Amino acid sequence: MSRVSFDQLLEAGSQYGHLKRKWNPHMAPYIFAEKKGIHIIDLHKTVVKVDEAAAAMKQIAKSGKKILFVATKKQAKEAVAERVKAVGMPYVTERWSGGMLTNFATIRKAVRKMSTIDKMEKDGTLSTMSKRERLQVSRQRAKLEKNLGSISDLTRIPAAIFIVDVMKEHIALAEAKKLGIPVFAMVDTNSDPRKVDFVIPANDDATKSIVAVVDAVVEAVAEGLNERKSDKAAVEKQKEDAAAASAAEEASAAEEAPAAEEAPAAEEAPAAEEVKEEKPAAKKPAAKKPAAKKPAAKKPAAKKPAAKKPAAKKPAAKKPTAKKEADATDDKTEA
Repeated sequence: MSRVSFDQLLEAGSQYGHLKRKWNPHMAPYIFAEKKGIHIIDLHKTVVKVDEAAAAMKQIAKSGKKILFVATKKQAKEAVAERVKAVGMPYVTERWSGGMLTNFATIRKAVRKMSTIDKMEKDGTLSTMSKRERLQVSRQRAKLEKNLGSISDLTRIPAAIFIVDVMKEHIALAEAKKLGIPVFAMVDTNSDPRKVDFVIPANDDATKSIVAVVDAVVEAVAEGLNERKSDKAAVEKQKEDAAAASAAEEASAAEEAPAAEEAPAAEEAPAAEEVKEEKPAAKKPAAKKPAAKKPAAKKPAAKKPAAKKPAAKKPAAKKPTAKKEADATDDKTEA
């Protein structure tokens, strides 16, 4: 569903452009017709462009980045400041200080100076000053608050910038393009849309028209911020659930540990008994060791061949008998 309807834009007078002689030819795709020398903007295209811009700004807000709203026109000051302040985004409605983006470090120094004056008021340092010095400091503080009070929370360059009337805020547009910052802008028939990233063709001179467009955009930003909060809450809840689950697992593991220790002890006791019963049976082979030594006892029987050596010498002992026979034969011959 569209953020803003055709009828709402029609009632707000968003279709009225500038005189034909003041038109910019690059706005021709967004012009519906001409009536009494005034260009009429095609609101069907405006509805589509508003939805595109709102979707992009919603994503930027959801990512946690800042969008700077710039509207210094008399018709847009109060309307923009009131609506943007509600969503906590920075805005500039008084005067665009040159270098607010390109010379952001200097702007931050001025903001810090404003906070220093606030600390001096709380500490009582201002009360020690003379009346003239206090007056000068208070005037300086009021001037800084008027020009930079709405961007005091802007600690870094914004992620995007929303402009009402790019013709009047041409300095802001130039600085944003120089830094490559995406630009969302309400563009009338007398403006150049080529420098704008997200063009919203609409009447930027009527308060009702500005309010209709800004309401749709701010609503999208608020949705993005709410989604970011819900996502954070969901992530935190998941972390808590994970922590609770891990704690429960640790507790169950701690309860199971004693039971697990008892079970092995109960199993070890019968096992120990079985080992004791098996030990005597295991000693039986040790009792058979003397029988195993029997082969060693047979060694003396193995020496018997050595004991037969004297018997082997018997033939040598028979030699005398041979001699006797020889002597006998000799005796015979002698006889």
